[in-house]
Order: sequence, then structure tokens, then C-alpha cells
Amino acid sequence: MRASLIQIAVNPDESVNSRRERVASLVVDQRGADLVLLPELWPVGAFAYTAFEEEAEPLHGPTHEIMAKAAAEAGVWLHAGSFVERAEDGTLYNTSLVFSPEGERAASYRKIHRFGFDKGEAVMMGAGEELVTVALPQTTLGLATCYDLRFPEQFRGLVDAGAETLVVAAGWPERRRSHWTLLAQARAVENQAYVLAVGSAGTHAGVEQAGRSIAVDPWGEVLAEAGAGEEVLTVEFDPAKAATTREQFPALKDRRLGLAPRRLA
Repeated sequence: MRASLIQIAVNPDESVNSRRERVASLVVDQRGADLVLLPELWPVGAFAYTAFEEEAEPLHGPTHEIMAKAAAEAGVWLHAGSFVERAEDGTLYNTSLVFSPEGERAASYRKIHRFGFDKGEAVMMGAGEELVTVALPQTTLGLATCYDLRFPEQFRGLVDAGAETLVVAAGWPERRRSHWTLLAQARAVENQAYVLAVGSAGTHAGVEQAGRSIAVDPWGEVLAEAGAGEEVLTVEFDPAKAATTREQFPALKDRRLGLAPRRLA
């Protein structure tokens, strides 16, 4: 499988509409890839809280429309990163979209763990309540967004639901870049799964982004890693390695906690 992780730079001087068009072109340029990934809240910027309300859009809004078209034109599975969704009841969500190579929406995921410590996203947005997986012909994706990466129970739940490749769309700050790399590798090792984590570049509302998109295999080995600026990180990987790793080193079978309640001997 070939995956393209597009590390978008969010420039405050670029309009949201212009960025949508530019990102769509970048997706189309990835013809020949199997899977294309975009970062978190790239239309507006992950830390641009003051713009969330103004730039919120319905699920089937302009971001959905242009990303569906780009996926179909490129003929790829597209994890279109996330955008600010306004639900019918007015609640805002940090919502990710996945499209098939035909441009059909295969899944949407509302971010479960909201970042901000009682400000920003944490108080402005609703929390998602469902784990989401997507079955591709080659592998099953488990979806997560940025701050979710700090909560291993979500990823274990995704693995229990069949995920073999864990994808993370993020707007991770530079000041905590070491955590980004460490956690991506930890989630891969403990779940014996691939982790494809794509971050954004640039500066969002004064917060410098880490970039450093990363692909990690089920043994925790880094297959590819991006720099700090805007770039396309391309990685080829064998999806079957998740299953063979679990067979060769069956640690997941030895779990005793987090399963059905039972007494420990």
C-alpha cells in the first residue's frame, strides 16, 4: 500500500476557500496512491478558536463537497482531515471525513477528546461518542484526531473493532513535538498496528505547529518522518504485517484487563 500524508501549512493570509482549492489540487496530485491523509482543522487552523464559529459548516458543506470530488478525481481513499462541523442543533464538532475512490463518504468521526483545559475547543465544541473504523480492501483503518493520541484506551477499542492501521489527523504544537513522536510509536507498539499520523505546519493563531508527520510500523519502527514545513510524506507499507506481527508476538492475546469483567487468579 502507498500512503501520502499531506502536511498542510495554514497561512492566515490565505482564505479558507483558497486553501480548500489548493488542498484539493494537492490531493488530486496523489494519483497512484492508495490512501491520502490530511491534518486536523486545516481549513481554519487547529488553534484559531476565534474563527470556529464563523467558519463552521454543515456535514455536507463546502469541505465535504470539494474533498469528495478530489478523492474521486484522484481515485484514492481520502482521510480528509477534520473541519469545524455545525450540527443541526447548532453544536460544533471537530469532524473528520473519509471518502472512497469513487468520492462517496465512507465515514465521519467526531473527535472524542477535546483539547483546551476548559477553554478553546474544550468548551466550544461537543464531544464525539463513537469509535469509528473504515474497512478498505487492504486494511481496516481506526480513526483518531490529535489529542486522542494521549488516550490509549481509544486505540485499544479501535483494535478490538478490527483496526490494523491507526490514522491520526493532528494540529500538534511544536513545543510538545517530542510527545508526538513518542506517543505515535507507543500506540503502534502496544496495539501491534501501523500508525499514520499527519500534522499541520505553519503557525495557527500564534501557536507554532510541529509538522513531523510520521508513519510507524507494528513493531514501532519509524518508516518515514516529515520535516517542519509543508510537504507530502509518501510511505509504502505492507498491511499484512499487522496480522503477522500479532501472530509472531501474540501480546494482545495475553490481556487480562479491559476485557469482560472477571476475577484475577
